[in-house]
Amino acid sequence: MTVSVDKEELGMFRDSVIKVLEKEVTPHYEAWEKSGLVPRELWNTLGNAGMLCVDVPEEWGGIGAPFQFSVVVGEELARMGFGALSTNVMVHSDIVAPYLSHMGNEDQRQQWLPKLVSGEAVGAIAMTEPGAGSDLQAIRTSAVKDGDDYILNGSKTFITNGQHADMVIVAAKTDPKAGARGISLFLVDTSLPGFSKGRNLDKIGQHSGDTSELFFSDMRIPASARLGEDGQGFV
Repeated sequence: MTVSVDKEELGMFRDSVIKVLEKEVTPHYEAWEKSGLVPRELWNTLGNAGMLCVDVPEEWGGIGAPFQFSVVVGEELARMGFGALSTNVMVHSDIVAPYLSHMGNEDQRQQWLPKLVSGEAVGAIAMTEPGAGSDLQAIRTSAVKDGDDYILNGSKTFITNGQHADMVIVAAKTDPKAGARGISLFLVDTSLPGFSKGRNLDKIGQHSGDTSELFFSDMRIPASARLGEDGQGFV
């Protein structure tokens, strides 16, 4: 489907993005690169400026703008040399939020999408593990059903936004015998017991990028946190 975009509105939005970045990021970015992480409060600043998840519909807290507006955010972050921040924001806005929009139920959308839009919550998606990357069906993280809950155990690595994440979409095996069809996705609230963060990993570039280790130890999460149906992790 082709969506008509008002070029004047898009240009005005680009100008507003540039002004926010010049004020809130440019003076500090070099220091953040040296320290190895952008401050958590920057997410609230970007959310207040309308730069996060701009294509999320109004009923879930967004403004329902065409996706081209989100592209503008990514373009300007990259053009101004903020590569690490660009990666973090795009994962949050253009991967995590769409997973939730397309696969989540209404309760899940209402719980998390407004917070992702405002920057109150930072989103991450955790698939890669120390022994599994491109071959996703090789993951070892497990989610075992226990009454109305799942018990989550395992570890993830190279997870964008891991240090600041308030919600992580976690891929875990719910049926180890089913291969790719035995993997499910879960919306994991990082404030729950059993979740811990490891290192923010050093990188050759994008030094202020949040790229982390995550650990789940007998973490009890409600069955209502499953994203989509059981075994839909490869959809």
